[in-house]
Amino acid sequence: MTYATTEDIQERSTRAYTAAENTVIEALLEDAAILIDAFNADAGAEAKKVVSCRMVIRAIGDGTTYNVPMGATQGSMAAGGYTQSWTISGGASGELYLGKTEKLLLGAGQRIGAGNPLMSLAAEVTE
Repeated sequence: MTYATTEDIQERSTRAYTAAENTVIEALLEDAAILIDAFNADAGAEAKKVVSCRMVIRAIGDGTTYNVPMGATQGSMAAGGYTQSWTISGGASGELYLGKTEKLLLGAGQRIGAGNPLMSLAAEVTE
């Protein structure tokens, strides 16, 4: 089961994917659905679709990064010494992960609650 299709990915990307890449995209969409459900299975269908697309495009790339890993928060290049350095926040390049925005879309941070493990003991004492 997936929450998005290869067509949804294509609509949000700036390049055409090959048949081989579409096969990988289908597998990644299945994996993304499992990660999404593990985080919040009760999230809305549209949020799950958007999050699936964002996760997969980040993992497979959209062709616009010009050798910069998708999801990189910092980077540097040099010419003479052939040096590259990238900092990736939240996951590794090519890895499916939920970023902060995706977690918000799926409902994180929208609930207020508290629990006290001693409350069950207090109820037993008063009975």
